Amino acid sequence: MSHDLSQLRKFVSPEIIFGAGSRHNVGNYAKTFGARKVLIVSDPGVVAAGWASDVEASLQAQGIAYCLYTGVSPNPRVEEVMTGAELYRSEGCNVIVAVGGGSPMDCAKGIGIVVAHGRSILEFEGVDTIRVPSPPLILIPTTAGTSADVSQFVIISNQQERMKFSIVSKAVVPDVSLIDPETTLSMDPFLSACTGIDALVHAIEAFVSTGNGPLTDPHALEAMRLINGNLVQMIANPADIALREKIMLGSMQAGLAFSNAILGAVHAMSHSLGGFLDLPHGLCNAVLVEHVVAFNYSAAPERFKVIAETLGIDCRGLNHAQIRQRLVEHLIAFKHAMGFRETLGLHGVGVSDIPFLSSHAMDDPCILTNPRESTQRDVEVVYGEAL
Repeated sequence: MSHDLSQLRKFVSPEIIFGAGSRHNVGNYAKTFGARKVLIVSDPGVVAAGWASDVEASLQAQGIAYCLYTGVSPNPRVEEVMTGAELYRSEGCNVIVAVGGGSPMDCAKGIGIVVAHGRSILEFEGVDTIRVPSPPLILIPTTAGTSADVSQFVIISNQQERMKFSIVSKAVVPDVSLIDPETTLSMDPFLSACTGIDALVHAIEAFVSTGNGPLTDPHALEAMRLINGNLVQMIANPADIALREKIMLGSMQAGLAFSNAILGAVHAMSHSLGGFLDLPHGLCNAVLVEHVVAFNYSAAPERFKVIAETLGIDCRGLNHAQIRQRLVEHLIAFKHAMGFRETLGLHGVGVSDIPFLSSHAMDDPCILTNPRESTQRDVEVVYGEAL
C-alpha cells in the first residue's frame, strides 16, 4: 500500500477559553506558566477602553508583577517590536500577555520571537524560520476579526520599505487564547466592519485555498454562516452581547480555518496594499474581495458554489457564470450594508503604483495557496479592476 503524504493534514490551535468574562482568568494562566513578571502588550485605545486594567487586576490578584507596553501602531512596526523586546528584557519578564486587536497581538508574537532569538524581527520573514520556542504567550482579542489569537501568522510593517511582511510558523500560535465577546463592546462601527469583513474573507479564502481539507472546511463554512448572518445586525445593535458572541465565534472559526488552510490572493494583495498606504487591513480586504473572487471562481467552481449557498444564495437552476455573478453581487451588497464603498483610487493609488504593489503581493506566502495560479500580470489586472 503506497501512502500519498501530500494528503496528510495537520491542525494547530491554542488552548481556547471562549465566553463572556474569560479575560478575568488571565492571572490563573500566567501563574500556571510560572510567571514572575508579565509584559502586557496593548495600545492606547484598548487601555482607554479599560481592558488592559482588567488584565492588571487579574495579575495583581495572583500577586504577579507586570509592566505595560502600549507603543503599538494600528499596523505594528519593526521598531515597535524591537522596543517591546528591549523592555521585556530590561524588566526581567518571563511571560507575555497581549490584550487588543490584531496589532498588539502581532506585536506581542513578534516580541516573543525576538526575545527568544536575540535577533531582529526582520530576519524571520517567511515560513518556518523560527528555531527557538518563544516565552509563554496569552492573547486576549478585543476585536472580532483578525484571529491573531488562534493563528500561526504574524504580520509586521516595515515602514522604511513601505511593505508588510509575514512570519508563518506554528511556533507563533499562542499557548492560551482567552476569547471574551465582552471586550468587543468598545469597537466602533468602522472597526467592527473592518474586522468583520476580514474574518469573512479569512473563511472564504481558507475554503478555496489549495491547503483546504476536512479539518478546516467545517470551521470555514460555519464562520461564513455566522458572520454573513449576524454582522450587519451586530453593527446596528452594538449593545447586543448575544450577537457579539456569534461574531466572535465566527471570527474564531475563521481563524482556525485559515491558520491551517492558509489564505489566498486577497490577503497577499491586501498585505502589500496595507504596507504601502498604512491602511486598516480589513479595509484593504473589502476593496479587493469581489475582484479576487471573480478572478478565482473558475479555478474552484464547485467550492465557490458551496460558498454562495452558505451565504444564502439560491443556486438552483443557475450555471456557474450566473452563480459567480450572484456571489460577486452579494459580496458588494454586504460591503455596502456596512458602509464600504471604497476603491483604491479613493485612497490615492494610481496605475503607476500597481507594479510595486503586485511584485510585493507575489512575494507574500498567501499567494502560494491561492486556488488559481497567478502571475504578476494577473495580480496587476486585479489591482487595476479595484482602482
